[in-house]
Order: sequence, then C-alpha cells, then structure tokens
Amino acid sequence: MTPESNDLATEKMDTIVGNLLRAGVVLSGAVVFTGALIYLARHGTEAPVYHAFRGEPNDLRSVSGILRDAIAVRGRGIIQLGLLLLIATPVARVAFLIYAFARQKDRLYAVVALVVLMLLAYSLSGGQV
Repeated sequence: MTPESNDLATEKMDTIVGNLLRAGVVLSGAVVFTGALIYLARHGTEAPVYHAFRGEPNDLRSVSGILRDAIAVRGRGIIQLGLLLLIATPVARVAFLIYAFARQKDRLYAVVALVVLMLLAYSLSGGQV
C-alpha cells in the first residue's frame, strides 16, 4: 500500500466513522424525542409525586423489557430505547474500527480495538461475564 492510498483509506475510514457517530446520535435523539412526545401526550397532565421515590419499573431494567415497551408504543420504553441506541453508537464505532483495521492489515490497532470492545462489553454487562 502506497502512502497516498493509505492516506485515502484513513480519510475514508474517518469519514465513515464520523457519519456512523452522527447517524447514531441523530437516530437516538429522534427516538428519545418521539418517546417524550408520546409520554407527554399520555401523562403530561398528571401531577408529579415528589414525596416518595419511585425508581424505574422492572420492565425498563432489561433490554427485552425495553424492547417490549417500545413495541407496545409506551413513551418510557421508547425513551429508554433511544438511550440504548445512544450507548450502542460508540460500541458500533469500535466494532467498525476492528473491521477497518483488519481490512487494512493493521493487526496492532485491530487488537487494541478488540480489547476496547471487550472492555466495553464487560462494563455494559455490569462487570459480569
């Protein structure tokens, strides 16, 4: 690979990564906004209860519960889905970088990106394997 083609490949990879991050943030923002509109349309007139703390319902504490609520067009579930998409955006970036570095035959950076992906997966799983 010549230095010029390497520069072009790096520039193309940077563009793809930038577009991936931009698309992920815009998509997650649109999903959160849609969920907020639905939530406010259904619950906007309810008086808030501040004297007792109520955490997230059990159905919004797992990915499967969030997906069920989002499919059922529940506002809070859709908002949570948007937040999951936001969290998934940098994970997708790292996964793409593994592919891109491997394709460029840059083993060192591919391995480093793989280690980063494994650390992300470990931390997102709550530190449990």
